Amino acid sequence: MTDFRLTPDPTLVRQDHPGQIGAPLADLCRSPEGARDRQAIFGDPLTILARVDGWCYVQLSKDGYCGFINETFIGAKTQPTHAVTAPATHAYLAPDFKSPDQTSLTLGSQITVLEHDDSFAQTALGYIPMQHLSAASTVAPDPGNVAELFLGTPYLWGGNSRWGIDCSGLVQAASLACGIPCPGDSDQQLAMFGDHLPLHSDFKRNDLLFWKGHVALVLEPDLLIHANAHKMAVTLEPISAAIDRIAKTDGAMTGHKRLTSSKWP
Repeated sequence: MTDFRLTPDPTLVRQDHPGQIGAPLADLCRSPEGARDRQAIFGDPLTILARVDGWCYVQLSKDGYCGFINETFIGAKTQPTHAVTAPATHAYLAPDFKSPDQTSLTLGSQITVLEHDDSFAQTALGYIPMQHLSAASTVAPDPGNVAELFLGTPYLWGGNSRWGIDCSGLVQAASLACGIPCPGDSDQQLAMFGDHLPLHSDFKRNDLLFWKGHVALVLEPDLLIHANAHKMAVTLEPISAAIDRIAKTDGAMTGHKRLTSSKWP
């Protein structure tokens, strides 16, 4: 069966123009004005496949996801020099933290820095604290550490940012920050991502645990982190407690997968 999320709609006339997200956050929708499937963040590269009534039908470069984004959120493609590595940051009117903030950006946003000193980077959006940026080539060493930066973030269906994130968005953000390609939805992650293990074999840091419509990241042998609707936030939870609790509503675990890297604990 064709996956509409990863396969461009053949009924639309192809354009194939490169672009990128020019807004702090943009909903990727199933149809123009339709429901959100996922979100894209500032600097995410994409290909514009078609234009329909003020909306662009696009394919995101980071995971191949297809959908509609309001054309006002899309700009010309540029070459990023830095990425936001803090959970979130502000762009200020001047290189002064007391000056008015112009916008906010989430972790993973890709920025083109025009000039910088030790304190602030000048960008088209304003001045961003250098403490919140790293070179675009920087790769984080551990997905679990990145995921923990989102602790307390509100749960948001289809969310991909510090202002709202869902279970698969959290796993994707943590993986991409570590240079690991990662699909956008939990069913895709179960099907396409990592190596399958027996369901209840020993749990190791950065393993992924799956339930119907849900995914969590292991931090310790009996501790996971996940964005969940039970607490409506990104929280820590004992694995044994999560297995028992979720079984009562959504059923038993459906998958246990391992991402492998010599860098991880």
